[in-house]
Amino acid sequence: MASLMNKTAVVTGASRGMGRASALALAALGARVVVHYGRGADEAKAVVDQIRAAGGRADAVAADLTAPDGAHKLAAQVRDLVGDRLDIVVANAGISKAATIEDTTVKDFDDLFAVNVRAPYFLVQQLLPILGDGSSVILVSSLGAHAVVGALSAYSATKGAVDTLVRQFASVLGARGIRVNAVAPGVIDTDMSSLSKTEEGRVAIFGMQALKRIGQPADVASVVAFLASDDARWITGDTIRVDGGSKL
Repeated sequence: MASLMNKTAVVTGASRGMGRASALALAALGARVVVHYGRGADEAKAVVDQIRAAGGRADAVAADLTAPDGAHKLAAQVRDLVGDRLDIVVANAGISKAATIEDTTVKDFDDLFAVNVRAPYFLVQQLLPILGDGSSVILVSSLGAHAVVGALSAYSATKGAVDTLVRQFASVLGARGIRVNAVAPGVIDTDMSSLSKTEEGRVAIFGMQALKRIGQPADVASVVAFLASDDARWITGDTIRVDGGSKL
């Protein structure tokens, strides 16, 4: 894969799961990585320490993306750290809530859209002044954006919105040489996924996947790193499914 030496990146929600794996993958290719976290300060520090121990460059920053100005505050910290040039934005931070339509509350709905849609939208907006030709923005969609998986109607709606943002952003920002894509994971073995933790859940997963194993954060991170690299220089406005052939 193409080197990311002399590139700078920010990964939101990078203290664990797919965000952590993405931060490590980008750093392994040479990028300087800003590791964002919401609450997991110790976990974020561990990611930074791991990158630095391998000879890479990383810093940790905290921001509450549920707050209306959370993305603005995060962008200000990123700009203070990297200066006037940012090459890669990975808007990975997200929350999920399983609930029936009847049981979904207004707060649940608003929180989901705040973190999963509003935060990446305004993070990109606030970082546009330092994103230039050849930069890459990567959002995180989901299998739930195009298939019914459990009681996730509100969550799935946020990921459908992400797919729409990808096309809108790619169309508008392409003239500036900025590529915008998304990855759409299926069931991945992270803290957010309770389905993969039980034998019954694993049977259900294998029943909807062509590939019969549980997806891992690194499976997604390698695609994120590809999209961030010059190897993906002619890909924009796309959502790449990283789901082991789910719901084919």
